[in-house]
Amino acid sequence: MVLGSAPKALGIAYAVLAVIVLASLWHSGWFSRRRAAGFLLVSAALGFLIFSPVFPYILQLVILGDTRELGVLLPAAAAGLLVFIAVTLFCGRIVCGQICPVGAVQELIYLIPVPRHGRNLTPRAMSVRIGIFIVILATGVGFSVNLLGIIGLKDFFFLSPTSPGFAVFFAIVLVSVTVYRPFCRFICPYGVFLAIGAARSRWKIRRTDACIQCGRCERACPVNVATAENSRAECYLCGRCTEVCPVEGALVYGRKS
Repeated sequence: MVLGSAPKALGIAYAVLAVIVLASLWHSGWFSRRRAAGFLLVSAALGFLIFSPVFPYILQLVILGDTRELGVLLPAAAAGLLVFIAVTLFCGRIVCGQICPVGAVQELIYLIPVPRHGRNLTPRAMSVRIGIFIVILATGVGFSVNLLGIIGLKDFFFLSPTSPGFAVFFAIVLVSVTVYRPFCRFICPYGVFLAIGAARSRWKIRRTDACIQCGRCERACPVNVATAENSRAECYLCGRCTEVCPVEGALVYGRKS
Protein backbone atom coordinates (compact mmCIF):
# COMPACT_ATOMS: atom_id res chain seq x y z
CA MET A 1 0.00 0.00 0.00
CA VAL A 2 2.89 2.38 0.77
CA LEU A 3 3.88 4.48 -2.24
CA GLY A 4 7.58 3.74 -2.49
CA SER A 5 8.28 6.70 -4.77
CA ALA A 6 6.77 9.27 -2.40
CA PRO A 7 9.41 11.22 -0.44
CA LYS A 8 9.26 10.77 3.32
CA ALA A 9 9.90 14.51 3.62
CA LEU A 10 6.22 15.04 2.75
CA GLY A 11 5.29 13.46 6.05
CA ILE A 12 7.69 15.66 7.99
CA ALA A 13 6.38 18.77 6.22
CA TYR A 14 2.86 17.72 7.18
CA ALA A 15 4.00 17.22 10.79
CA VAL A 16 5.43 20.74 10.95
CA LEU A 17 2.24 22.25 9.53
CA ALA A 18 0.03 20.14 11.79
CA VAL A 19 1.97 21.17 14.90
CA ILE A 20 1.46 24.83 14.02
CA VAL A 21 -2.27 24.42 13.37
CA LEU A 22 -2.98 22.22 16.39
CA ALA A 23 -0.97 24.43 18.75
CA SER A 24 -2.89 27.43 17.42
CA LEU A 25 -6.20 25.65 18.03
CA TRP A 26 -5.22 24.85 21.60
CA HIS A 27 -3.95 28.38 22.29
CA SER A 28 -7.07 29.99 20.85
CA GLY A 29 -9.45 27.67 22.67
CA TRP A 30 -10.77 26.32 19.38
CA PHE A 31 -9.43 22.80 19.79
CA SER A 32 -12.08 20.10 19.82
CA ARG A 33 -12.04 16.35 19.34
CA ARG A 34 -14.10 16.78 16.18
CA ARG A 35 -11.47 19.08 14.69
CA ALA A 36 -8.72 16.75 15.87
CA ALA A 37 -10.40 13.83 14.10
CA GLY A 38 -9.45 15.29 10.74
CA PHE A 39 -5.77 15.24 11.70
CA LEU A 40 -6.07 11.70 13.03
CA LEU A 41 -7.49 10.49 9.72
CA VAL A 42 -4.86 12.29 7.64
CA SER A 43 -2.03 11.09 9.88
CA ALA A 44 -3.20 7.48 9.78
CA ALA A 45 -3.60 7.68 6.00
CA LEU A 46 -0.07 9.05 5.58
CA GLY A 47 1.24 6.12 7.59
CA PHE A 48 -0.27 3.68 5.13
CA LEU A 49 0.45 5.76 2.02
CA ILE A 50 4.02 7.00 2.57
CA PHE A 51 4.99 5.54 5.98
CA SER A 52 5.74 8.99 7.33
CA PRO A 53 6.00 10.73 9.78
CA VAL A 54 6.43 7.52 11.83
CA PHE A 55 8.64 8.99 14.56
CA PRO A 56 9.49 5.82 16.55
CA TYR A 57 10.69 4.12 13.37
CA ILE A 58 12.77 7.16 12.44
CA LEU A 59 14.45 6.90 15.85
CA GLN A 60 15.02 3.19 15.28
CA LEU A 61 16.83 3.95 12.01
CA VAL A 62 18.90 6.68 13.68
CA ILE A 63 19.94 4.16 16.35
CA LEU A 64 20.93 1.75 13.58
CA GLY A 65 22.92 4.54 11.93
CA ASP A 66 21.26 3.97 8.56
CA THR A 67 18.61 6.44 7.40
CA ARG A 68 18.88 5.84 3.65
CA GLU A 69 15.29 4.64 3.37
CA LEU A 70 14.19 8.02 4.72
CA GLY A 71 15.98 9.78 1.88
CA VAL A 72 17.97 11.98 4.28
CA LEU A 73 21.38 11.86 5.91
CA LEU A 74 21.70 10.58 9.47
CA PRO A 75 22.44 14.03 11.00
CA ALA A 76 19.34 15.50 9.35
CA ALA A 77 17.11 12.72 10.68
CA ALA A 78 18.53 13.09 14.18
CA ALA A 79 18.11 16.86 14.02
CA GLY A 80 14.49 16.45 12.99
CA LEU A 81 13.79 14.25 15.99
CA LEU A 82 15.42 16.83 18.27
CA VAL A 83 13.25 19.59 16.78
CA PHE A 84 10.04 17.75 17.66
CA ILE A 85 11.34 17.04 21.17
CA ALA A 86 11.88 20.79 21.49
CA VAL A 87 8.31 21.35 20.28
CA THR A 88 7.11 19.14 23.14
CA LEU A 89 8.97 21.32 25.64
CA PHE A 90 6.75 24.20 24.55
CA CYS A 91 3.48 22.62 23.42
CA GLY A 92 3.18 19.21 25.08
CA ARG A 93 2.67 15.95 23.22
CA ILE A 94 0.86 17.30 20.17
CA VAL A 95 3.07 15.11 17.97
CA CYS A 96 1.93 11.99 19.83
CA GLY A 97 -1.65 13.15 20.09
CA GLN A 98 -2.74 13.64 16.50
CA ILE A 99 0.31 13.60 14.19
CA CYS A 100 2.26 10.34 14.50
CA PRO A 101 0.48 7.67 12.40
CA VAL A 102 1.08 5.01 15.04
CA GLY A 103 -0.73 7.05 17.67
CA ALA A 104 -3.43 8.11 15.24
CA VAL A 105 -4.34 4.53 14.36
CA GLN A 106 -4.59 3.58 18.03
CA GLU A 107 -6.63 6.69 18.85
CA LEU A 108 -9.11 5.89 16.08
CA ILE A 109 -9.38 2.24 17.09
CA TYR A 110 -10.05 3.28 20.68
CA LEU A 111 -13.23 5.02 19.52
CA ILE A 112 -14.89 1.60 19.24
CA PRO A 113 -17.36 1.48 22.17
CA VAL A 114 -16.21 -1.43 24.34
CA PRO A 115 -15.31 -1.78 28.05
CA ARG A 116 -12.05 0.03 28.88
CA HIS A 117 -9.05 -1.21 30.82
CA GLY A 118 -5.55 -0.07 31.72
CA ARG A 119 -6.13 3.45 33.06
CA ASN A 120 -4.28 2.66 36.28
CA LEU A 121 -1.24 1.28 34.45
CA THR A 122 0.05 4.78 33.69
CA PRO A 123 2.45 5.04 36.69
CA ARG A 124 4.35 2.04 35.27
CA ALA A 125 4.38 3.33 31.71
CA MET A 126 7.60 5.34 31.82
CA SER A 127 9.58 2.58 33.54
CA VAL A 128 8.45 -0.01 31.01
CA ARG A 129 9.15 2.33 28.09
CA ILE A 130 12.64 3.17 29.36
CA GLY A 131 13.40 -0.53 29.70
CA ILE A 132 12.27 -1.20 26.14
CA PHE A 133 14.23 1.82 24.89
CA ILE A 134 17.39 0.40 26.49
CA VAL A 135 16.76 -2.93 24.75
CA ILE A 136 16.16 -1.19 21.40
CA LEU A 137 19.31 0.89 21.86
CA ALA A 138 21.46 -2.06 22.92
CA THR A 139 20.27 -4.40 20.18
CA GLY A 140 20.45 -1.67 17.55
CA VAL A 141 23.91 -0.36 18.38
CA GLY A 142 25.42 -3.65 19.49
CA PHE A 143 23.89 -6.08 17.01
CA SER A 144 22.28 -3.93 14.27
CA VAL A 145 18.87 -5.39 15.12
CA ASN A 146 15.79 -3.50 13.98
CA LEU A 147 13.56 -4.42 16.89
CA LEU A 148 10.61 -2.29 15.77
CA GLY A 149 10.89 -4.00 12.41
CA ILE A 150 10.81 -7.40 14.07
CA ILE A 151 7.59 -6.61 15.93
CA GLY A 152 6.01 -5.57 12.64
CA LEU A 153 5.59 -1.79 12.85
CA LYS A 154 6.64 -1.33 9.24
CA ASP A 155 4.89 -4.50 8.06
CA PHE A 156 1.60 -3.27 9.53
CA PHE A 157 1.64 -0.01 7.59
CA PHE A 158 2.88 -1.77 4.46
CA LEU A 159 -0.07 -4.16 4.83
CA SER A 160 2.13 -7.26 4.69
CA PRO A 161 0.00 -9.87 6.50
CA THR A 162 2.27 -12.76 5.49
CA SER A 163 5.15 -11.28 7.47
CA PRO A 164 5.60 -12.80 10.96
CA GLY A 165 5.98 -9.34 12.46
CA PHE A 166 2.64 -8.16 11.07
CA ALA A 167 0.72 -10.42 13.45
CA VAL A 168 2.62 -9.02 16.44
CA PHE A 169 1.90 -5.38 15.68
CA PHE A 170 -1.65 -6.15 14.58
CA ALA A 171 -2.19 -7.74 18.00
CA ILE A 172 -0.94 -4.53 19.65
CA VAL A 173 -3.42 -2.55 17.57
CA LEU A 174 -6.23 -4.90 18.60
CA VAL A 175 -5.33 -4.36 22.26
CA SER A 176 -5.77 -0.62 21.68
CA VAL A 177 -9.50 -1.24 21.26
CA THR A 178 -9.80 -1.59 25.03
CA VAL A 179 -6.45 -0.30 26.38
CA TYR A 180 -5.61 3.26 25.41
CA ARG A 181 -2.56 3.50 23.11
CA PRO A 182 -0.57 0.49 24.36
CA PHE A 183 2.28 1.06 21.90
CA CYS A 184 2.61 4.76 22.75
CA ARG A 185 2.42 4.21 26.50
CA PHE A 186 4.58 1.13 26.94
CA ILE A 187 6.73 0.52 23.85
CA CYS A 188 7.49 3.67 21.86
CA PRO A 189 11.19 4.58 22.28
CA TYR A 190 10.64 8.14 21.08
CA GLY A 191 7.95 8.52 23.71
CA VAL A 192 10.63 8.37 26.42
CA PHE A 193 11.95 11.74 25.30
CA LEU A 194 8.56 13.26 24.54
CA ALA A 195 7.23 12.33 27.99
CA ILE A 196 10.20 14.05 29.62
CA GLY A 197 9.57 17.09 27.44
CA ALA A 198 5.84 17.13 28.19
CA ALA A 199 6.45 17.00 31.95
CA ARG A 200 8.42 20.23 31.59
CA SER A 201 6.27 21.75 28.88
CA ARG A 202 5.63 25.46 29.08
CA TRP A 203 2.08 25.08 27.80
CA LYS A 204 -0.16 22.26 28.97
CA ILE A 205 -3.71 21.68 30.17
CA ARG A 206 -4.08 23.25 33.59
CA ARG A 207 -6.85 23.78 36.14
CA THR A 208 -7.82 27.28 37.15
CA ASP A 209 -9.57 28.69 40.19
CA ALA A 210 -12.85 28.18 38.31
CA CYS A 211 -12.56 24.41 38.82
CA ILE A 212 -15.45 23.04 40.92
CA GLN A 213 -13.73 19.69 41.65
CA CYS A 214 -16.50 17.71 39.96
CA GLY A 215 -14.07 15.02 38.81
CA ARG A 216 -15.49 14.69 35.30
CA CYS A 217 -12.13 15.34 33.65
CA GLU A 218 -10.46 12.68 35.81
CA ARG A 219 -13.08 10.10 34.87
CA ALA A 220 -12.82 10.98 31.18
CA CYS A 221 -9.03 10.81 30.96
CA PRO A 222 -8.01 7.48 29.38
CA VAL A 223 -4.58 7.53 31.06
CA ASN A 224 -5.67 8.85 34.46
CA VAL A 225 -3.48 11.98 34.44
CA ALA A 226 -6.14 14.68 34.81
CA THR A 227 -5.56 15.15 38.53
CA ALA A 228 -4.51 18.62 39.62
CA GLU A 229 -1.02 17.62 40.73
CA ASN A 230 -0.09 15.50 37.69
CA SER A 231 2.84 16.67 35.53
CA ARG A 232 0.97 15.73 32.30
CA ALA A 233 3.99 13.74 31.07
CA GLU A 234 1.58 11.10 29.77
CA CYS A 235 -1.04 13.55 28.49
CA TYR A 236 -1.69 12.95 24.78
CA LEU A 237 -3.80 16.09 24.39
CA CYS A 238 -6.76 14.03 23.23
CA GLY A 239 -9.22 16.67 24.46
CA ARG A 240 -11.53 14.38 26.43
CA CYS A 241 -11.06 16.33 29.66
CA THR A 242 -11.82 19.73 28.16
CA GLU A 243 -14.77 18.26 26.28
CA VAL A 244 -16.55 17.09 29.44
CA CYS A 245 -15.64 20.03 31.69
CA PRO A 246 -18.92 21.76 32.70
CA VAL A 247 -17.34 25.10 33.66
CA GLU A 248 -15.94 27.41 31.01
CA GLY A 249 -12.38 28.40 31.84
CA ALA A 250 -11.85 25.71 34.50
CA LEU A 251 -9.50 23.76 32.24
CA VAL A 252 -7.22 25.81 30.02
CA TYR A 253 -4.24 25.16 27.79
CA GLY A 254 -1.63 27.65 28.89
CA ARG A 255 1.39 28.55 30.97
CA LYS A 256 1.62 28.28 34.73
CA SER A 257 0.24 31.43 36.30
